[in-house]
Amino acid sequence: MTVTREDIQAAARRIGGRVRRTPVLQVAPTLTFKLELLQHVGSFKPRGAFNRLLSAKEQGTLTGQGVVAASGGNAGLAAAYAARELGVPARIFVPESAPAPKVKRLKTLDADVVQVGSEYAEAYAAAVVACEESGALLVHAYDQPEVVAGQGTLGLELLKQVDGFDTVLVAVGGGGLIAGIATAIGDRAQVIGVEPELAPTLHRALEDGQPVDVQVGGLAADSLGARRLGSLAFEAVRANNVRSVLVDEDAIVAARNQLWHEYHLAVEHGAAVTQAALLSGAYRPGADERVLVVVCGANTDPSTLD
Repeated sequence: MTVTREDIQAAARRIGGRVRRTPVLQVAPTLTFKLELLQHVGSFKPRGAFNRLLSAKEQGTLTGQGVVAASGGNAGLAAAYAARELGVPARIFVPESAPAPKVKRLKTLDADVVQVGSEYAEAYAAAVVACEESGALLVHAYDQPEVVAGQGTLGLELLKQVDGFDTVLVAVGGGGLIAGIATAIGDRAQVIGVEPELAPTLHRALEDGQPVDVQVGGLAADSLGARRLGSLAFEAVRANNVRSVLVDEDAIVAARNQLWHEYHLAVEHGAAVTQAALLSGAYRPGADERVLVVVCGANTDPSTLD
């Protein structure tokens, strides 16, 4: 199954009033930030979670059993938030390595939190079993059509908020966000996926011609730690000629600190990768190229900022 721009437009109508239209900040004549870190629960993920739950509600498949999700943190926060807003229970499976601030926040959203395994893939396997046993609705972190369509609403916002741009830099883990953005605006602007060198799911998929399992680790693994690019993302990036660039750990740390010191944006490591691409030269814009950087997540411990 593929996701279309019409699916994204329908998602925008469906979730209108449930998510924030996050602001943009022009930081230089040819550089603009999309401040999606100001979204509910600190990341772009509620867009997809609300579209998944509201679609299920329309179809009668959102029941009193509620929802189950697996996450490194942000997708779980989004699913728990959307479930609470719609009055159904949420059970969230996270790796044992999930950051303490994210786990704590999940509990404040009344979610039943289960920590299992050392990475996202293990938490997801446990979540699937829990769904089969309970009959709850599974909310995938990135590879469901409703989730991708919801994330793509960010792309529609960009078209309304920014008067012309050439390139959008998007962080990639499992690929739900870049799949949605590429589908929404890939025929109007260049979309570049940015990944840590230690979690190159998109990069390897493009090299191999299909999604493949990769080893993941590093500072950004809590939010960009999917072991394999989603199939929906692969179809979207291939259809829209998306390219991938990689950034190393030092570049991520430097960009995260720059975002804090220069712009007072406290972001998680996974959200800093897009700025790291510019700061390190992993992506070099052409002369007068208008670049839009998606800053997608704020769930971090501020005490770790230098």
